[in-house]
Amino acid sequence: MNISLLLEMVSDAAPDRVMLGARGGGGMTAGGLRQLCDDRAAWLCARGVRRVGFLGLNSPAFPAVLLSAARSGAPFAPLNFRLPDAQLRGLMERIAPAVVVVDADMAERAGGIDGVEVVTTDRFIAGGPVFEARGQAGDTELPFVDPDQVAVVLFTSGTTGQPKAALLRHRHLTSYVLSTVEFLGAGEDEAQLVSVPAYHVAGVAGALSSLYSGRRVVYLPVFDPQRWVEVARSEAVTQAMVVPTMLERIVDTLSGDAAGLPSLRHLAYGGGRAPVALVERAIGLLPHVSFVNAYGLTETSSTIAALTPEDHRECVASEDPAVRRRLGSVGRPLPSVEVEIRDPGGTALPPGQRGEIYVRGEQVAGEYETGSVLGHDGWFPTRDAGWLDDEGFLFLDGRLDDVIVRGGENLSPGEIEETLLAHPAVAEAVVVGIPDPEWGEAVAAAVVFRPGRTATVEELKSFAKERLRSTKTPQVIQVRDNMPYNETGKLLRRVIKDSIAGVQTA
Repeated sequence: MNISLLLEMVSDAAPDRVMLGARGGGGMTAGGLRQLCDDRAAWLCARGVRRVGFLGLNSPAFPAVLLSAARSGAPFAPLNFRLPDAQLRGLMERIAPAVVVVDADMAERAGGIDGVEVVTTDRFIAGGPVFEARGQAGDTELPFVDPDQVAVVLFTSGTTGQPKAALLRHRHLTSYVLSTVEFLGAGEDEAQLVSVPAYHVAGVAGALSSLYSGRRVVYLPVFDPQRWVEVARSEAVTQAMVVPTMLERIVDTLSGDAAGLPSLRHLAYGGGRAPVALVERAIGLLPHVSFVNAYGLTETSSTIAALTPEDHRECVASEDPAVRRRLGSVGRPLPSVEVEIRDPGGTALPPGQRGEIYVRGEQVAGEYETGSVLGHDGWFPTRDAGWLDDEGFLFLDGRLDDVIVRGGENLSPGEIEETLLAHPAVAEAVVVGIPDPEWGEAVAAAVVFRPGRTATVEELKSFAKERLRSTKTPQVIQVRDNMPYNETGKLLRRVIKDSIAGVQTA
């Protein structure tokens, strides 16, 4: 099955349901979206377009371009507009020949690149003379799109080297949607607020999931916590997905605000480590909301494990420490995927032992432009470290490369971070390894204090040493005003590591 069939199914079953835009009239219906996408897909086919790029802020143009490309059979490549010009143009050169749909104020950034034709988002949505090359009144037949064709190209946000181009085929994305979403299961009053960037896998998966469920989507061009709250209220938003840094700023904005978020029913968070204290604070502030912690990767077409609303409620209510601890997990694997924890030799480990997370399932792509990294049996090595408890709950320990090797012993940054976060003055904690001439690596930490709270470095070291053995106690602790995150909420751990190591060697 290809992703354009999702649009066909919804438009056939509920053509008048509003899918994009504001409530109260003026939004785009499922039937209108299909007509638009069919017209633009025919134009793309008539011009022989090989790939379709997107460069812009969140808007209804994003799903329209995504689905138009899908119906034409051309791979869709959303691009990170926050990149410097040289890097951004380099990515456009990599997808050429292509049509790139661009917000008008970004058009100059895409101009003058061989093989790249620029069309503004306004013109793409409104139509007009630029699309006359389609052919006479729509007589271009749309092609059959094989489910094994590439649907989406997503460039990873690695901190070193050139971004890798992850390939998601139609069958991967439709497998994810069909296994996690009920067809037209949303009520006509439901609305999803999207504030994650379009070039993130969550933006792609969220657009397709909302479409298939029949849920209206409201796009916030760029995230701002006050604006997020205002739109959630004015648009009677019932569902939303945020990264942990967004969640923290939303919670801060809502604190002391009696109006709350009365229409919100479900709030998913993911894309980074969410401190347990933040989750507990959010639940206390929004007791009527069902929370979901979702864990996934670009290469897995989004979510592969989830801590459900029922899990959240059980964790909060339980007096059993093992159950309460699961509030810091990412839940259990989806029924449609398998997860194993393996040692460096590839042997599966039992519950409670840390290793690399492997995943297998129909939605798992594990493929780049340079080739597939799936094992012969379909398992994908995530390069994430973690462990499973006796009930199958998955706990993350960061990237495998983040593990600290001290005197031949592997130390988990996640365990040390959770210990520091238990201190009443600490709002955020990041643990890294820095070079050590005697032991290979030393444990170092960076912390951000809660507003109005503070502690000395020696107090924090003593606090950690009381709860951890001495080899895990940070030798160096750096106090910071804030942590470095990118726009998708991904912690830039390398910045912390370089900052601490630079101070130590200065």
